[in-house]
Amino acid sequence: MVEGLLLAALRVRTFTNERHLTNASGFFFARDARLFLVTSRHVLHDAPSEHFPDRLEIELHTDVSNLGASTWFSLPLYKDGVGLWREGADEGGDVDVAAVEVIRARLPQTAVFEAFGPEHLPTDQDLMPVGASVLIVGFPLGFHDSLHHLPVVRQGVIASAFGLRFQGKGCFITDARTHRGTSGAPVVMSDTTPGVAGSKGALPWKLLGVHSATIDMGGRDLQVDESLGLNSAWYADILTAITQPLQKVTLTPRNEADGGSDQECP
Repeated sequence: MVEGLLLAALRVRTFTNERHLTNASGFFFARDARLFLVTSRHVLHDAPSEHFPDRLEIELHTDVSNLGASTWFSLPLYKDGVGLWREGADEGGDVDVAAVEVIRARLPQTAVFEAFGPEHLPTDQDLMPVGASVLIVGFPLGFHDSLHHLPVVRQGVIASAFGLRFQGKGCFITDARTHRGTSGAPVVMSDTTPGVAGSKGALPWKLLGVHSATIDMGGRDLQVDESLGLNSAWYADILTAITQPLQKVTLTPRNEADGGSDQECP
C-alpha cells in the first residue's frame, strides 16, 4: 500500500515535437465524470520566457501490485492552432493555474492514480491559520523515487493570511524550500475534521492551492542578502471555474503575447 496523496501527484515533461523542454509537477482533479491534469499555466505557455511547448507527457503507474511499472502518456496542447488547456483570471489579473482535460478512455486500462475533487477544496468554515503546516507534493529538479516513480514531499507553513489575496493577487504565500520542477504541485493540508476524512477515501486532505514559483526581491544584494525562501501558491478554488463545461471556458490562441510574467506574485 502507498499513500494515496503520492498517486495523485504527477511528473510532467513538456515538449516541442520530440524535443524535451522542461520538467514540472501536476496532479489529477476529477469533476463529475471528467478528469483534468492541473499544473501551473506557465508550464504550458509563457511568453516572457518564450516557452511554448506543443505537448506534454505525464508518468502513470500501470500495475497496482508493482509501482515500478509505469508509462509516459502524451497530451497535445493545441488543436487547429488553439490551446486545449483551460485557464482563468480575476480582478487581480491572470491566475497561474491551468487544467488540461484527460479523456479517461484513452488512458492505459491498468492506470493507477488518485484524483482530488471539489470535495477537497476548503470551505468558508475551514480555518487555515497563519503558520499552519502544509505539504507541497512534487518533483523538485525532477528528483523523485525513480524505482517506484513517486514524488517527494516538502513541508512548509502558510506564510500569509489565508483567504486574503496577497498583494491583490489570487494567491497566498508559503514558507518552504522549493526548486524548479515543483511548479504545478498541489499544496495540501491534512483534513482532520471528524467524520470528514473517512468520506474522502484515499485522499483525506484539503487541497489549498497550486504551487507556482519562488518569490525574490528584485533589489536584493546577492552578496549580502539571502533569498526570502518564500513561494506563491494560487488558491485552488480557481479549479471550480476552469473545470466548468467547455463552452464557459476561454481557450488561448497559440503563442498569444501575455501582458507579463505570471509565474509569481509580485
